Amino acid sequence: MQKIPGKCATDVPPITIIGHFLVLATSLILSFCPAIAVADDKLDAAFDKDVLVIEASAHACHRIDIYVATSNRQRSRGLMFVRSLPPMSGMLFIYDREDYASMWMKNTYIPLDILFVRRDGRISSIARNTEPLSLQSITSVEPIAYVLELNAGTAERLFIDEKSRLMWGPTHQAPQ
Repeated sequence: MQKIPGKCATDVPPITIIGHFLVLATSLILSFCPAIAVADDKLDAAFDKDVLVIEASAHACHRIDIYVATSNRQRSRGLMFVRSLPPMSGMLFIYDREDYASMWMKNTYIPLDILFVRRDGRISSIARNTEPLSLQSITSVEPIAYVLELNAGTAERLFIDEKSRLMWGPTHQAPQ
């Protein structure tokens, strides 16, 4: 996945003075509401955080706060034991090589949308509204490099589908 100029970069109108004020005011309000941006203290301790953008096929871009899982230990833990996840946040699993990926919901208490993503950031397939605590295997339909887990219903609400793509400037590299 790479930073690629696209409709996210070009379709955004310039911010006005009022827009600057609103951004500043929102930032100040959110800075005093840490519970909004934090899913779980244990997640914060176990995973690095980053941001990615999803360029949805419905001509919109969405900023997602992510936890980044790069090691086998992190990928094995994932969102297990998490009781809630803030809106517009998720977990990005990064693999060192493209292969079929299989996920399950063991010890995962919240339903998720699971996006299987090719190396170029394009979405290969989506498992929507997965069942919490299920041991059923959820497998990609082709070799992929990334998996993004979001709150269930997010993909539908944001019009994210197989024509969408993730844009992320990787500050993390999968182990070699």
